[in-house]
Parts: sequence; structure tokens; C-alpha cells
Amino acid sequence: MSTPSLAPWLKTQLKSLLSQRGHAWLLSGPSGLGQFELALELARTWLCEAPTPDGACGVCGSCHAVEVHTHADLCMLLPETLSIELGWPLDEKTQDDLDSKKRKPSKEIKVDAAREAVSFTQFTRSRGTTKVVLVFPAERMNGITANTLLKTLEEPPGAVKFILATEAAHQLLPTIRSRCLGHTMHWPDFEEGLAWLQAMSSPRAGEGSDKKALKPPSEQDLKTLLVAAGGRPADALAWTQNNQAGHIAQRWQALPKAMARGDVTVLADWAPAQAVDALQKLCHDVWAVKAGAQPRFFSLEDLPPTASAKTGMYALTTWAKELALTARTVEHPYNPGLMLESLASRAKLALTSR
Repeated sequence: MSTPSLAPWLKTQLKSLLSQRGHAWLLSGPSGLGQFELALELARTWLCEAPTPDGACGVCGSCHAVEVHTHADLCMLLPETLSIELGWPLDEKTQDDLDSKKRKPSKEIKVDAAREAVSFTQFTRSRGTTKVVLVFPAERMNGITANTLLKTLEEPPGAVKFILATEAAHQLLPTIRSRCLGHTMHWPDFEEGLAWLQAMSSPRAGEGSDKKALKPPSEQDLKTLLVAAGGRPADALAWTQNNQAGHIAQRWQALPKAMARGDVTVLADWAPAQAVDALQKLCHDVWAVKAGAQPRFFSLEDLPPTASAKTGMYALTTWAKELALTARTVEHPYNPGLMLESLASRAKLALTSR
């Protein structure tokens, strides 16, 4: 059986993918829909010693090796920052460079790692009948890295299979996309996503000793976070960590009116990328209300009361373009505090312009 933590809508997609043939899959969709989890479970099943139509057995030696990140026939092609975050081992040279502080871990998938992946496909299998290369997020490959994989992706040696998972398929080279079978991630309905979010955010029995700290988030808080995430459960789940769901939900509800006042304190402790994403959602919702539609990320009551009446379409269009440009460079080493103040000031100007 597939791993119990796999969301119901991912289990359905896994079963569908397993029933089809193909040596290279491209799983695409926006963040929060489970591309990485689905890709890893697909790889686990391909490598499993006793797979079922529903997924990997979960108990064989191969499944255990994937679980502890040591499977010799699985190559994880990830940015170094993500490998460290998720606990996947780096090659010896890279680890030595990082340990000796020669450089910082890369946020891109480096060409040297792609070359190692190509070499990996040419080695004899250690066990089982196949080898798997998993690439995530595939959009983190630059042109050189992608071209390094291209030939092997088109004609892999032996029984090698590829899984590419991406949150921005439009950023991939057309030659990469054309060599893969495409799978668009399914979007769960709101109630299904909420039920999964409640199950995943509830404290586990025996976890910790402070009963107050183990209090699960309220249903209303989870609804607020799921709406804020645009209905994408994994993105909403990230906000429930460290028992912060209620606090974040309150700040999200306060954000629109705070921005209309230019109050930057509501953005305190937010990374600039999170702030830009939130302001893009706010811009979208104010625009939607002005056009006579319903907001998507905030409740109508949370939006500034003057937004629909006073805010001009030209001001919103200009603000949206500026936020899109800012999003492209938001991870550069700016002063976070000054950047948040600038974002709040610009939001106030846009929301109060006629």
C-alpha cells in the first residue's frame, strides 16, 4: 500500500500514473498540490520489490532504503538548499565544500549535479529492475543543466526512469517538456483539502509534554489559511507548524486593512517573498471586487471598506506590475526590514489612489 501520509487526491493520481507506461513523467502544477510527494511515491513504487496497483508495499528493503534516503538506485536531483532541508545526502565533494565554508549551498540545480545524474544512469543497477532519477523543482535547472540531461532523458540507458516535478512548467525548456509525458496535478476540492489539513495539523499522540502546546488549530483558522493558500493544502499546512495557525490566520485577516493604513507591523517576521506573495493576492482580490466578482484569498469583510469604491483600476494595474517585477528579484540580499517598509508604503498608495 502507498504511504499513509499521502493525501487522498495524490493516491488517486498515483494509481493512475502506475497504470500507464512511460520512462519520463513531468508532474506540473502550482505549489502546494504535492508534486514532490507524488514524485517520490512514484519512484518508491517503481523501485519496490513487491509493488501493488495502489503503490509501494512500504515494508520491503527497497522501500526502507528510500525512507532512510540511502537507495543506491534512486538519484535525487535537487538544489543543494533543498537537499539539506529535506535530509537527502550530497556528494562528498559538495559536502566538503559546504562544511569548509568555501561557498554557500546553491538554490539552483547545478550542472555538475546533472552530470553526476547522467553518470548514475550508466551504472549497473544495485537491486531490482530499474533505476530512477527524480528532479525537483525542475524549473531550478538553468539552460546548461537542462541540456546536460536532454539526451539521456530522451533515450535513457537500460531501464532508467525519470520523474520531473515542477511548480513552473512554463520556465522549462520546450525540449525538456517535449520529451516527457505530462501530468497536470489535480486540485482537491475545498472540503477534501480541509479534512486532510485537519488530520495533518492535529498533534500526534504522545508528542511533547505540554498539553496546551498540543491544542490543534481551530477549524475556522484552518479555513482561513486554506483560503489564503488559494485552496492548496500543502501551502496551508506549512503555516500550521509550531502551533502558529491561529496567530497567522489573525494576521492574514488583518493584512488588507493594515496595508491600506501603511502599517508594516502586520508583516513582521515575514520573509520578503512571503510578503510579495500576500500583496499579489490582496491586489487580485481588490481588483476582483471592483470588477464585481468575489475575492479569492480574503473574505469580503477583511478587505478595506473603501477599496472597491475609491481604488482606481490604473493604480491597481501599476501596483500589480510592480509586484510582478519585485517577485523576480525578491530573493536577492536586500535589507528585509527596509524592503517590507517599502512594500507596505506602496500598498497604501495603491489602495488609496482614485
